[in-house]
Amino acid sequence: MIKTARKRNKMTYFIRIYILLLAFTFSNASGQAFKDDELSYSEYLGYIKKYHPMVKQANLEISNAQAMLMAARGGFDPKIDVDYDKKQFKGTEYYSLLNSSFKIPTWYGIEIKAGFDDTSGQYFNPQSRTPEAGLTSLGISVPLGQGLFINQRMADVREGKLQVQLSDAQRKLKAIEVLYMASEAYFEWKQYHNEAELYKNYYGFASTRFKGVKQLIELGDSPAIDSIEAGITVRSRELNLENAKLKLAKAKLNLSNYLWIEDVPVELDETVKPEENLLETLQETLRTDNMAVEVTNLDTHPKIQSLETKLSMLEINRKLKANLLLPKLNVGYNYISEPTYFDSFNTSDYKFNVNFSIPVFLRKERGNLKLAKFKIQDTEYELAYQRVELKNKIKAQQTEIESLKKQKSVIDALVKDYTTMLNSEEKLFSFGESSMFLINSRENNLVNAKLSQISIENQYYLSNAKLFRTFANPD
Repeated sequence: MIKTARKRNKMTYFIRIYILLLAFTFSNASGQAFKDDELSYSEYLGYIKKYHPMVKQANLEISNAQAMLMAARGGFDPKIDVDYDKKQFKGTEYYSLLNSSFKIPTWYGIEIKAGFDDTSGQYFNPQSRTPEAGLTSLGISVPLGQGLFINQRMADVREGKLQVQLSDAQRKLKAIEVLYMASEAYFEWKQYHNEAELYKNYYGFASTRFKGVKQLIELGDSPAIDSIEAGITVRSRELNLENAKLKLAKAKLNLSNYLWIEDVPVELDETVKPEENLLETLQETLRTDNMAVEVTNLDTHPKIQSLETKLSMLEINRKLKANLLLPKLNVGYNYISEPTYFDSFNTSDYKFNVNFSIPVFLRKERGNLKLAKFKIQDTEYELAYQRVELKNKIKAQQTEIESLKKQKSVIDALVKDYTTMLNSEEKLFSFGESSMFLINSRENNLVNAKLSQISIENQYYLSNAKLFRTFANPD
């Protein structure tokens, strides 16, 4: 009787140890699988910067601005005009009129013009008469009022140059939004992957414990109610695992929206895992580690550059509107000559014209100038606000990151303490001095603490990504 009892107690002890060892082995095996194929965060961002269509679309901003500048410069292209009219009826040449010119616009509104006119026939305006060989002309037109120091063509070119600068800032802002949304998808994938791994480990642990408990019940060393307790834990862990798998599958599909190679979208393979040591590499990848930070100097920020460039463009528009308050006064002089006589200069042969006009009240011009000034004032207010907002956003994100670091230290200590409590309870269980209820209670506390740990880590990742987005430097 004594030998049988000792033998049974010994077997019971080994079964209890076997339960714990199997669970420990299962947990280690799951942990090894985590390190197989890994997609690092920096590599992931590299793919997005190089291949994602929305990043390429953002890069088109500069190309569009350069095309607009080219179109604006086209206002200063030399121009050839040819106008030829001829009428002949019943053998009579009524008229043959040729008017041709070659115009060269210059920067300050001055226009140089060379022309050739030829008129023949029986019926035409006498003032259009030319010598038999035709009539050549060479002249200049100068605006002495509106358009001398600034005109629409000059304004278009100046704005086109500024638009190139503006487009670079807009490109950065668009690209940073894509990188931030992609980062959110990566961090969500990592969070749900870690949760799935956690539930997978503890589901295996619970299953192994359930089998061991049934053996203990068969030996009569554990009450039958323990099998129900262990079975409830198994089903609860299984339900949690399936839910985590569903979240992970959806997170992977969301991540695939941002993964492209060349022009082909890519789906993650089942074996690919997120970066395990992301906590150590995150700040270096996002360059948030050395941003401790010059919040007083935001002149290089794309939003500030964008608004300052818009101010410069509005100032050009204001000058153009102010110039319209001047009268229109255009003076033109053209030297005219027969082609055979062009080698000699006779100042008595010329065409001269003066054009003058001015509205009496200038209400339209004065109203447009006021609107231009109001737009400048409005943009200056926005610029001042953006400087303050960016400064405070940066400080807020830095404060949040520091707080999350402290929270991470606290939750790590909690996980360590809960692990110690669970290990102690398992040792007591191996000696028959504890119960399944206490082990499950300790384990639930540990699982909840680890879930909080994963959640805080995810908040830390997102906080760094928000700081990265606030600085808006995707290059």
